[in-house]
Amino acid sequence: MREIIKKLRKYEIQIRKALNTQMQGDFRSVFKGSGLEYEDVRAYQYGDDVRSIDWNVSAKGHGTFVKTFKEDKEQVVFFMLDVSASEEIGTPGMQKLDIGKEICGVLALAASKESSQTGVMCFSDTRELYVKPTKGEKKAYEIINRLYDLKPKSRKTNINEALTFAMKTLKRRAVIVIISDFIDEDYHHNLKAMAKRHDLIVLQITDKRETLLPKLGMIPILDKENNKTVWVNTSSSFFRSKLIDTYITKNSELQIFCKKHQINFLSVDTNENYVPQLIRMFKIRNQSFKSV
Repeated sequence: MREIIKKLRKYEIQIRKALNTQMQGDFRSVFKGSGLEYEDVRAYQYGDDVRSIDWNVSAKGHGTFVKTFKEDKEQVVFFMLDVSASEEIGTPGMQKLDIGKEICGVLALAASKESSQTGVMCFSDTRELYVKPTKGEKKAYEIINRLYDLKPKSRKTNINEALTFAMKTLKRRAVIVIISDFIDEDYHHNLKAMAKRHDLIVLQITDKRETLLPKLGMIPILDKENNKTVWVNTSSSFFRSKLIDTYITKNSELQIFCKKHQINFLSVDTNENYVPQLIRMFKIRNQSFKSV
């Protein structure tokens, strides 16, 4: 565990250093961008961003007014990590679940240093772990330890149930980071509902083994979630094309859905370095919050 903590701290420092350099010390917007609560209006002053003008108030004819906000000092950052059996694809130590745990740990450390309340939920088709959001760097280390000690009871997936629990549990607006391969059905309605109430980040973890099967003829493939063996012809061009097309279509649909509903989306493959990708995503978040 000591080596894991050391690795996660190294990545967290690397991300923070890159963002602070590239965004002139405005790293706080990564987690604080949506933690702004409408407070009042004031008269427009030269230099104010025209996008902050409150047109409803200004239309009353008493001058031009801009919205003012107060920062939520206790922004909630909540992680939802898929720990179902489909996350076990990949090489030892680099499975989808391993990468998901790492990203969750890195971001929990980053959020805790911004005085955010940090919590986590791990899910399969049931709630495997829930840590209530609270402040403090110790909370981030507690989350990391509990993630790596967790032994899921179920192997199946139900993203919809996980979303329902989170929406019932989180009473105030939060930054919610969902980490999963999103291999499931019928969860888009709740994902849309969550995006309306919260600031949502979707991190999809993938592995090339899901589509690049070797041509070995008829072989048995184990469906880990259902614990059933299915025989498939891996040499069949029809099977291989259908597998890839289905995979690409599902991923494309998720990405389009996220864009439509203003959800930050990032897809990370297990053989890629996720640190630069997180940095790019956070830069986009920061820029979008500045333009609000």
